[in-house]
Amino acid sequence: MTISETAKKYDLTPDTLRYYERIGLIPPVRRNASGLRDYDQEACRWVEFIKCMRSAGLPIEVLIEYVQLFRQGDATVDARLELLTEQRRLLQERICAMQNTLARLNYKIQLYESGQMKQCEQRLTGSGEPEQPDTP
Repeated sequence: MTISETAKKYDLTPDTLRYYERIGLIPPVRRNASGLRDYDQEACRWVEFIKCMRSAGLPIEVLIEYVQLFRQGDATVDARLELLTEQRRLLQERICAMQNTLARLNYKIQLYESGQMKQCEQRLTGSGEPEQPDTP
């Protein structure tokens, strides 16, 4: 596939794909007779993996380290496992924080939809005047 086709398939820009190749996140992409990049299955698998990991919030630096370890072969399996395990732990923490935020938003929305928010605001201020809109 061309760089444009690959970019479209994975919802990335050609510049992003070039960047990933330049910093070593994907292996050097084979070129066709005209010198244009020709993404094969292996390159596409790397693009898909990197996109997935970036979507999960893994930093570029961590991915560079992972790819470097991967290219060193089986001797780095334990190091790769440790790296991925730590990233999973960090992702789980972010998910938990987001779930807490979602629960709070759902609660606030429920108060507004039920008409109870005005009563809550009045109790908070101790007056008949509602709080400023930007207060919790």
